[in-house]
Amino acid sequence: IVVVMGSQFTKLSQDWPAFKQQFETEFNDLQNWIATTYGIQKSEQLNYINDSAAKSVTAGAGILTGAIASISSILIFCVFTIIYMFFMLLYRSHIRKFLIINFTETHHPTVLSVLDQIQYVVKKYLIGLVFQMSLVAGLATLTFGVIGVKYFIMLGLLTGILNILPYVGILAALLITGIITFATGTMYQVLLVFAAVVIIHVIDANYIMPKIVGSKVKINSFLAMLGIVIGEMLWGISGMFLSIPVIAICKIVFDHVAALKPWGFLLGEEDSEVPLFSKTFSRLRKGNRVSPVIRQPEEIAEPEPEKE
Repeated sequence: IVVVMGSQFTKLSQDWPAFKQQFETEFNDLQNWIATTYGIQKSEQLNYINDSAAKSVTAGAGILTGAIASISSILIFCVFTIIYMFFMLLYRSHIRKFLIINFTETHHPTVLSVLDQIQYVVKKYLIGLVFQMSLVAGLATLTFGVIGVKYFIMLGLLTGILNILPYVGILAALLITGIITFATGTMYQVLLVFAAVVIIHVIDANYIMPKIVGSKVKINSFLAMLGIVIGEMLWGISGMFLSIPVIAICKIVFDHVAALKPWGFLLGEEDSEVPLFSKTFSRLRKGNRVSPVIRQPEEIAEPEPEKE
């Protein structure tokens, strides 16, 4: 991926003069259209743009200061996240022992089973994310190639990689793809690219994400999608990342606690087998098979006379 993206970016930098000429041509055509339609001359349009830019300098300085502060906080957060991950991996055995000794000895096998299943589910979730990224990148690359977009391989891979960021990533991919298509193609291709990205995002949000990623952790599609929405409302983008593995971990714990097994059944897929409910349903089905026979009034026999 790095080699392909690097070669595509190199070609993109070589075509930059052509991109600049394309933008200038399109901007000139737009000015002519405004002058013809609304009677606003080019000099007046440029004066309006310059005045608006001058008024925006003050506001832009404040926005730039806030952006620099936000970037600094994000960088600090990333550095501390790497440090936290390092220490959690370093002391993972210690944390595992701590979790086990909090329970009585009779529950140690159950706790070990829960921890092993959680580890397995998290790995499966990461595999599901990689599979989702590959599918979106493949769909985007194929669609952009059919439309005739230049650098469609780079833009398709970029769309798949940025799709890891829910909503924000697909908007960034849409913006980058639209700008490059506008600089290298026609307006008709730009509209087709916008429609293709929106359709791919709909397919990903409604099928690939819940069905592929959700199925890796054995969660039904409805609760997987609901968890993504609730996670975004609670914790933003981080919540969208963490919602599905958190639901999967809750399901594992629920399945190992007798009083919470119904909730584990609710979080699971529809075809999952739960012995407790299988016995209950089979018993109910057997009970419903026995139905009383209702006899009609004319079929009721006359009572026999009593013998003396």
